[in-house]
Amino acid sequence: MVDGSVLALLAAAGFVGALGIAIKYFGMVRLIAGYDSDRVTDEAGLADFVGTNTLFVAALLVLIAVVEHAEPFGDTDLVWLVFVVAVFGLTAHMIVGSRRYERSA
Repeated sequence: MVDGSVLALLAAAGFVGALGIAIKYFGMVRLIAGYDSDRVTDEAGLADFVGTNTLFVAALLVLIAVVEHAEPFGDTDLVWLVFVVAVFGLTAHMIVGSRRYERSA
């Protein structure tokens, strides 16, 4: 049986995945926080980079939902810790990496 936390994780994965698809495949760079069209030199590259990383976050959400549902480890605290570290890592990667698509100030 699927409980509320698994459904919430899957809903979050769907939302984050939809954002990733909109950014990566439809070039909706305005969905990126802090986007400044005057500073960006390569919108397509930025969309591909941020969209791909956003899709990785969505995949992590699906993975954590599967682990929560299956509970193969009994206690999923370590899995959640790895998840949080991975999301922070991907976020930092997106922040730092997206600067290569901007003009220097």
